[in-house]
Formats: sequence, C-alpha cells, structure tokens
Amino acid sequence: MILALGALAACEPPPVAPEGLRLSALSYDDLPGWTEDDPRPALAAFRRSCGVMLTRPPNGSNGLGAITVTADDWRAACDAAAALAEDVSADDTRRYFQDMFRPFAALGPDGDQGLFTGYFEIEIRGARARQDGFGVPIYKLPDDHVIADLGVFDAEMKGRQLVGRVENGRFVPYHTRGDIEGGALGDRDFEILWIDDPVDVFMLHVQGSGRVVLPDGGVVRVGFAGHNGHDYASIGRALIERGEITKEKASWDGIRGWIDANPDKAAALFAENPRFIFFRFLDGIPPEAGPLGAQGVPLTPGRSLAVDRSFFPLGLPVWLDTNWPNDEARPLRRLMVAQDAGGAIKGPVRGDFFWGYGADALAEAGKMRSRGRYFILLPLPAAARLPQS
Repeated sequence: MILALGALAACEPPPVAPEGLRLSALSYDDLPGWTEDDPRPALAAFRRSCGVMLTRPPNGSNGLGAITVTADDWRAACDAAAALAEDVSADDTRRYFQDMFRPFAALGPDGDQGLFTGYFEIEIRGARARQDGFGVPIYKLPDDHVIADLGVFDAEMKGRQLVGRVENGRFVPYHTRGDIEGGALGDRDFEILWIDDPVDVFMLHVQGSGRVVLPDGGVVRVGFAGHNGHDYASIGRALIERGEITKEKASWDGIRGWIDANPDKAAALFAENPRFIFFRFLDGIPPEAGPLGAQGVPLTPGRSLAVDRSFFPLGLPVWLDTNWPNDEARPLRRLMVAQDAGGAIKGPVRGDFFWGYGADALAEAGKMRSRGRYFILLPLPAAARLPQS
C-alpha cells in the first residue's frame, strides 16, 4: 500500500504539506536487519521524547510535520515504554516496538534513497577564570544587545527582526566578530569561560553548542544564547577564493592546518566571518548525553537523527538502513529517534546522524555522506487513520 500524504486524515487540519512524500506500509520482516539491532538505546531516547510529547494538548499536533501525530496517539506507546523494566531485554524491547508501532517506508520523488550525513558535539578545554593556557573567552549575551521587532512598526514586516545596540541615542548594528575579538566588549564581565584554543572557539561558534572540559575533569555545557545580527560567511570559502587551499582541503582539518602554518593570519581569517555567537550554560544535562536537540531533549549518541520536520514530527522512531562512513560494504542499520532538525536537512528522505562528542565522533561525522533509506514507525492510532487498501 502506497499512500500520498495529501490523503491523511487528522484530528486537526495539518499544515500545508510539502509535495513528494509517500508512505508504503510494510511488515517488520521487510526491515533489513531488524532482528540484528539492540534497540534498547533507542528506547531510552524515545522515553525522553515522551516527556515532551505528552505535555501537548490531547488532540494537538506534535510538531509541524505533514504527518499529524497527537499527544493521544503517543500516549499508549509512551505509557507502555515507561512500564518496561530498566533491565528489559533486547528481544522484549523489539517486541514492544512491534506491538505499539506500524512501519512505513518513506519515499520521495526519487524513490526510497536519500542522503545521510553526520554531525557531532564539539568538546573543548576551558576554565572558569582566565589563567595561563586559557585566554580565549566565550561570552554571554551582553546587556547592550537589542533585538528590534520590525513588525511592531510595520505589520507588513511581521516576523522580521534587527539586532543591534543603542549608541548616542541611535540604533546601530551590533559589533562584528572582528570588532569583538579586537576588544570591543572591553572589561565588562561578559566572559563566562576561557578556552585554550581560538580555533576550537570558532568551531564552537559554528556548531552553536558544545561541551567544555574543565581542568579538574568536570564538564559544563554551553548553548546558543544569541548572535550579533551579522550574516555567516565561510572561512573555508574565503581561503579557497584566495587560493590558499583547494576545495578538497577545505575541511576542518585542512583549515586548522592552514592556521597552524599561518598563526599570524588567524585573527584576520576569523574576521572574514562577521557573525558572532553568544552562549549560555545548559544545566541539567547528564555528561554522557548529547546537547539539546530541536525537540528540547538531550540527544543520544548514535540514536538521535535530525530530519526535515516539515515532513515528520519529532519523536518518531525511525529504522535507518545505510552504511558506515566511507565504507559502503559495512551496513549501518539501527533504530533511531527523530529528535533534531537542521537548516540543511531538507527532503522526505534525508537525515543527519548524531555521532556524539569528541575526536572519535568528529572523525565519523566529518566523513559521513552515505546513501540510504529509512522507515518510519507510526504509533498505531496514527497509522490507523491512514486510508487502507
């Protein structure tokens, strides 16, 4: 049975669905490698998602996806997940998913094949106070940072904003990266941490969140608090355009290699990207867990997947069928949970695999560009609303 998403019925009208997504109903025997995975880590991730999904109004949609899954649709699956023993076996966990969900293949305009990339959480070394070896600051949102809502002044500009500051009674653009790194914020106590490597700090700005390992071995998490309103520009592209490196060398390793060879030019290179990120501490996240994803729950290394939420609601279990980075002969088949989204993750068959944190995660994430497919697991009440044939 192949279903067009336009035929779905729901308890509330869904948003306008992007064209191109179809669902094909399957059995679990159709999922390649289904019995070979240990799904217990995915169960733990799904339980975290339940904590968000069950807070919605009973008939309210969980997310903006073309598929509407309500809080009531999730309730039986989430209650059953919570009732499972902490030492539940892999087989019993697999039976739980089989009992509570129905699998569907996701198909786009080009069939069931799509692109799967990887991402990670940066881990850097830092200290709470400036000291020898730790001299690069991470800033909190400054008190002169102002966001102007243009819709307040003109209804036709609703949703548009400007970021700036007030200087001599005039609203002006906020400082650029070059200005800030050159000392524009002065000694105003906006620093929340001090890091040992300016390249790591720049990469943290690109990632938007990360783990900071303190001298005593403790770990603190920082996440996005705001930006300076300037557009992002790629320093890798700048190096390519100047002929400093080739396109093939424009990876983080290649860029770091160029900076190591040209330390006196590093500040000018960073200033090529005028956007600057301010951070806040993220409390209450276990050290072994990942950062908060778009669903608002900590990501689970190797089990959280970023998807295009214009197609799929977050919290949905997903069976992934692809291959390990740079190894087409090694299948990567496991149960994941859609818990994140990203600006580059677009399309009905498209995913970004969260590898975790640290050097090993970076090594896998940086080289992952695998073709594959996935199968969504709909809770039974939502699956029952699909037209049957």
